[in-house]
Amino acid sequence: MNFLHTIVAFIVALGVLIVVHEYGHYLAARLCRVKVLRFSVGFGRPLLLWRRGADRTEWVIAAVPFGGYVKMLDEREGPVAPEEAGRAFNRQSVWKRFFIVVAGPLFNFLFAILVYAGLFMYGLPEARPVLAEPPAGTPAALASLHAGDTVRAIGGEPVSTWQDVRWRVLQAALQRESVRLETIDAAGHVAEAALDLRGFPSDAVEGDVLERVGMHLYRPPLEPVFGKLIAGGPAQRAGFAEGDRILRVDGAPVDSWEALVAAVRAHPGATLRLSVQRGDKSMVIDVVPDTVNAGEERIGRIGAAPLVPASQADMMLVRVKYGPLASLGKAVAKTWDISTFSLKMLGKMLIGEISWKHLSGPVTIADFAGQSAQMGWISYLTFLSLISISLGVLNLLPIPLLDGGHLMYYAIELVKGRPVSERAMELGQRVGLALLLVMMAFAFYNDFNRLLTG
Repeated sequence: MNFLHTIVAFIVALGVLIVVHEYGHYLAARLCRVKVLRFSVGFGRPLLLWRRGADRTEWVIAAVPFGGYVKMLDEREGPVAPEEAGRAFNRQSVWKRFFIVVAGPLFNFLFAILVYAGLFMYGLPEARPVLAEPPAGTPAALASLHAGDTVRAIGGEPVSTWQDVRWRVLQAALQRESVRLETIDAAGHVAEAALDLRGFPSDAVEGDVLERVGMHLYRPPLEPVFGKLIAGGPAQRAGFAEGDRILRVDGAPVDSWEALVAAVRAHPGATLRLSVQRGDKSMVIDVVPDTVNAGEERIGRIGAAPLVPASQADMMLVRVKYGPLASLGKAVAKTWDISTFSLKMLGKMLIGEISWKHLSGPVTIADFAGQSAQMGWISYLTFLSLISISLGVLNLLPIPLLDGGHLMYYAIELVKGRPVSERAMELGQRVGLALLLVMMAFAFYNDFNRLLTG
């Protein structure tokens, strides 16, 4: 059931993102009065086909779901009737061709912006940026940060959630720069701290940066009682229910949520016997934690969150909600930040500062699709937005066969005043194909390596 859930979540994600991207090309072509012959979701043999519109455009769902395309009337691909020659793609001005090609990636970014704007307007309960005591010797400790400090701003930009802190510190770590934090303690005293990340190793950004920096989220002591269970997770599959109190793990007493988490993390893939108090009944339930990678470490997770009393929830959580215009502005900024960060990461991969081992392929993406879907619709929409941005960035790379490669040709045409020669385009396609095959090989290798190593 969990595997089927992952497959369905992956197929839905692919379908949505392919339709968004290709519809950008389609709509731009229609605006430029270019005739569209086929709109295909997937490649290969059509499974479903219907024709619509005055041009009798074929709408297709094909057998191989990894991609899609919009086929336009083009004299380079077949004979065109004289009365329709003006609607052929190759007859359009370079600016129209540029617009049609760039519309696909732009729609990926627009999709992410709309999703983020909707989430900002809806309002999300997120963790307050309150710090736990940093371990000695870490950059956070050297910056004189202390337990109970609430981070208010980083680099002069206000932050309101722990996720904001994580994102800003990650960007600073990637750039290896010192960043200033503004904090306020429980007594209301405002202070500034300089978090020095100039010596932060570049390959460490692949793991949990805040963990390496020594910035930990403050968590008040919680009892070992299950709150929310992730649908289809190990805890739910084993038969646990919300409200279950854990008394012992493999016979050892458990007196706090932290102790339960430590026991689960230490036993990835191993059967744990948990003694449970459910109302006035006592029982024993076995559970096998999933194995997940946390940096270089393999840890166990069972898909359960603690029951947080209302009095502590107000101290730990803040609901972030904005009006329509503010939400749109924040969504644009977030999409821009993620896009530029992706390009910086890719650049550091190319020069060898960051390992290629975290380049992901379809297996890893499917796994994240399933996990995010299990966590709820908000997590799934956030996942779709991230992948849509990645798809937009990837397609804008100046690699022949991708949209960015065509845009590169059109830019050269604008400078030279004439199209790139057929010979140059043929060589470019061969180079582009080789580059894409290398990237795909790395991605598939990383996927299978993750499968084999858990």
